[in-house]
Amino acid sequence: MKSFKDLKVWEASHALAIQVYRATKGFPTEELYGLTSQLRRAAASVPTNIAEGCGRGSDADLGRFIQIAMGSASETEYLLMLAHELGFLRNGELAAMSEQVIQVKRMLTALLKKLNAER
Repeated sequence: MKSFKDLKVWEASHALAIQVYRATKGFPTEELYGLTSQLRRAAASVPTNIAEGCGRGSDADLGRFIQIAMGSASETEYLLMLAHELGFLRNGELAAMSEQVIQVKRMLTALLKKLNAER
């Protein structure tokens, strides 16, 4: 497998994680150990799992980590909705990051299908 840095899905998920970190800087301080932390961990988990999967020895291992990344992407998607409904994210912020999450999930699905087809 190639380096995780060569994968477009890793680039997209890394950009999403950075955007989430920037957006959560403005969350209330009482959420630092709650929603802020959980949202940051979920978003960072996506590119982290892609990277870890690429570091494993087989496509089967990579596929398992891609599935974990998909779960983290779905968690991120929900937490963004929750943050918006609590008034921590503006409509435009939610829309932009939600679109990024959806795009990452599509890319993860395509990569997983490719890996499964190669087996």
